[in-house]
Amino acid sequence: MAELRVNPTRMEMKRIQTRYQTARKGHKLLKDKRDELMKQFLDVVREDKALRERVEAALSKVYGSFTVASAVSSPKMLEEALICPKKECELKVDYKNVMSVTVPQFRMRVLSEGNSDSYNYGMAFTSGELDSSLRELGDILEDLLRMAELEKTAQLLAEEIERTRRRVNALEYILMPQYLATIKSIKMKLDENERGNTTRLMKVKDMMLQAQLTQKQDDKEDEE
Repeated sequence: MAELRVNPTRMEMKRIQTRYQTARKGHKLLKDKRDELMKQFLDVVREDKALRERVEAALSKVYGSFTVASAVSSPKMLEEALICPKKECELKVDYKNVMSVTVPQFRMRVLSEGNSDSYNYGMAFTSGELDSSLRELGDILEDLLRMAELEKTAQLLAEEIERTRRRVNALEYILMPQYLATIKSIKMKLDENERGNTTRLMKVKDMMLQAQLTQKQDDKEDEE
């Protein structure tokens, strides 16, 4: 692992140790965040899966009814029957925060609605299958909005999980090992310098002792 290029001093080592401790705390927080995001993501996916199965079964009925209606009615008649909507709705989008991820919440508000027992087309030239398909489609509208909300939420959570995973890996496999390697290198250099200083002090002491012995011998020879 490559080391950081720093001066091998005790002050620098203390600074790197502080950064390492901060990185450890951040790594733990990010791992906890990743785990909670995964839990939220799996809950959303499970709900979306159950809802999708229900919606697909309902849409299959809608398509079946509409296929029969198309077979017994001309395309022009179907176009004229469906040209005017029965109800007018407004889609409102709110937002909520899920583990620092802003996810949408879709709400539908009906602005105007005709008679719930009738449709905006004449009954004389249309089939009952068309009525059934429109009624079934209206029944799953809320489920469709909820499914869109869940799938967008799952997408945003998955993106945040991936970002968090990359940060966790960067701390765990790059930054923290760099700090540890740098701290170890600084300690080795400081220990080496300390041993060198000790060796020099011992040599100086030996030289001083040797000088004292030499001086004593010279003084003794002078006295003789």
